[in-house]
Amino acid sequence: MDKDPSLNVLGTELEPCSTDPLTGFFRNGACDTCRQDRGSHTVCAVMTAEFLAYSKYVGNDLSTPRPEARSPGLKPGDSWCLCAGRFLQAHEEGCAPRVHLAATHRRALDVVPIEILRSQALD
Repeated sequence: MDKDPSLNVLGTELEPCSTDPLTGFFRNGACDTCRQDRGSHTVCAVMTAEFLAYSKYVGNDLSTPRPEARSPGLKPGDSWCLCAGRFLQAHEEGCAPRVHLAATHRRALDVVPIEILRSQALD
């Protein structure tokens, strides 16, 4: 798999998102991406109870451990590389989690406008 250059939405080197739990399309702790990452797991977000409930409601239960998907089951406060489309959808529904801009891959901008990411920024 060919990885895209690891730059964040600020145009600087992509910072790690989380190693506990271990996140990312490559499960390397960063929101790196490539052509095979059809979901664009590029937004480094901090989980909230509201977002986790929303995600489960729309069919993506992130709270339940899924070893076959290398997903540990998330809880509020965990950082995780979200699909850019899901983040935008949650924003439109008023329940988007906060994001770490320095750990959000620039490819997220293909889906989510920078203004929306900045409105949810922690950094």
